[in-house]
Amino acid sequence: MADTMILDGGMSRELLRLGAELKQPQWSALALMNSPEIVRQVHAEFIAAGADVVTTNSYALVPFHIGEERFQTDGPDLIELSGKLAREAADAAGRKVVVAGSLPPIFGSYEPQNFDPSTVQDYLKVLVENLAPHVDVWLGETLSLIAEGEAVRKAIQAQPKPFWISFTLADDAGQLAGGEPKLRSGETVKAAAEWAAGSGASALLFNCAKPEVMKKAVETAASVFAEKGSSLKIGVYANAFETDTEDKAANEGLHDTREDLTGDVYSRFACQWAEAGATMIGGCCGIGAEHIHRVAGALRARG
Repeated sequence: MADTMILDGGMSRELLRLGAELKQPQWSALALMNSPEIVRQVHAEFIAAGADVVTTNSYALVPFHIGEERFQTDGPDLIELSGKLAREAADAAGRKVVVAGSLPPIFGSYEPQNFDPSTVQDYLKVLVENLAPHVDVWLGETLSLIAEGEAVRKAIQAQPKPFWISFTLADDAGQLAGGEPKLRSGETVKAAAEWAAGSGASALLFNCAKPEVMKKAVETAASVFAEKGSSLKIGVYANAFETDTEDKAANEGLHDTREDLTGDVYSRFACQWAEAGATMIGGCCGIGAEHIHRVAGALRARG
């Protein structure tokens, strides 16, 4: 089995656990404004848990969360701070830890209908320029449609680094019952994998959906890549949301998290994803440092 790169987990719940304030609409951006030392501590705790990658806390640094005016005035400095904090934690690790620059969906999580190709590059450019000095790879994450992935591909061309694309999956009852894996836009994972194979990305990941829908997406992507002779890596970082998220934007209020999804349970899912072909595994919303510790232990024990 190929070595597995261990990703970090979800930032927001860990910020809350350590005493940071989070509220809408700013969400995790508030921690950068009010308690950046806690952001750095979250990165450090994920590294201590075994993560090989930490992701910048730039997910909420878009007008959707902090407003257009604040994005224009404070956005560049906050984005740079998010990169700096992740870099500091990685450099203090005593081993190689990759810093991934989070490039979120500009117009809202789970909101593919709001995608605006005429303005998306204006916003992505600010993120890319200010994260670039601090990050090793680009991570377009929680993307709901292929066009968002293409927008990220274009945005990072001026700052060439390896890039990963991560799509969020539909996880409604039909998907949980075994339907063809799809993005939240309704586009198929097969189509997304075919796009990714020709995109120049280094990895295709699936994130911010229930663990139960991930294995089939990994299998689908692996099949596409095998057919095309692609060497793209496949990754997974699922969430721990308790309720159906199809009719509710991510972080619209505070989703309850599943009590059943303990570190041991989540690590068993992680082993299934690895068996299906995933070589990059971590967690998203509600998956904390203890989960990552269990995942790292379980996967590394497999050799």
